[in-house]
Amino acid sequence: MSRFPSCSLVISTYNWPEALEVCLLSILHQTVLPQEVVIADDGSKEDTFKLIESYKSEFPVPIHHVWHPDNGFQVGKARNRAFAKAKYDYVVQIDGDVILHPKFIYDHLNFAASGYFLSGSRMLLTADLSKKILKEKRTLISLFEKGVNNKLNGIRFPIMSHILSPLYRVGEKKYYVKGCNMSFWRQDLIDVNGYDENFIGWGREDSDLAIRLMNNGKTKRFLKQRAVMCHIWHKVASRDYEKINITRMNEAIQNKLIWVDNGMDKYLNELELHKI
Repeated sequence: MSRFPSCSLVISTYNWPEALEVCLLSILHQTVLPQEVVIADDGSKEDTFKLIESYKSEFPVPIHHVWHPDNGFQVGKARNRAFAKAKYDYVVQIDGDVILHPKFIYDHLNFAASGYFLSGSRMLLTADLSKKILKEKRTLISLFEKGVNNKLNGIRFPIMSHILSPLYRVGEKKYYVKGCNMSFWRQDLIDVNGYDENFIGWGREDSDLAIRLMNNGKTKRFLKQRAVMCHIWHKVASRDYEKINITRMNEAIQNKLIWVDNGMDKYLNELELHKI
């Protein structure tokens, strides 16, 4: 019997099948696999559907594709649908434009503990190196390659992790998280109703979720020098709604919010109805 909790890996994606394919290939190289992969699709076109279908038959664990129509940036909604679909106790969350270290899933599950949720960081790749990696469908990247930035985040160093993790992003940065590298107990997500879908466009929806989890008594643990990933370069998303979203996030802090009305419960209810 495994000492790790059962795990659903949730991958958010939007109209970038080339990156999603490399991400899926990196999952195949994991030393510990999740029990399932749930792809949270924010409205991709047919080429993403075809890619996912082509991988379903050869993947060692089930792949589920959860999709809704494209109506602008709604990653929180896509993730909520995937959380509802997920079958297992622990949820590891990534984006479809990252490449995972072979021990990425292992690291998240190794540190899964009651009362905690986890957040990690990422190593950034330049546009030129990203283009090359996508063309080659490569999942192994050397720290010494030209085009690898913030190399410290790409070093998996378990001994240093024990020293650095408790010191990283504390104090005024305690709500800092990266949605592309997080994990939670599924029940903890249900208890706060997942992402707040009232967030419009890019920005702060991940921090808002972290705030409400912490308001509900959960502790964030940062994984530094573990749960290593590389982020494939892409153009920065529009920041048009960031100020509005910061205001909404601050309301969650000031009002000690835990539950949001526009969250994942409606998708859980839909699934229950379909069982009848």
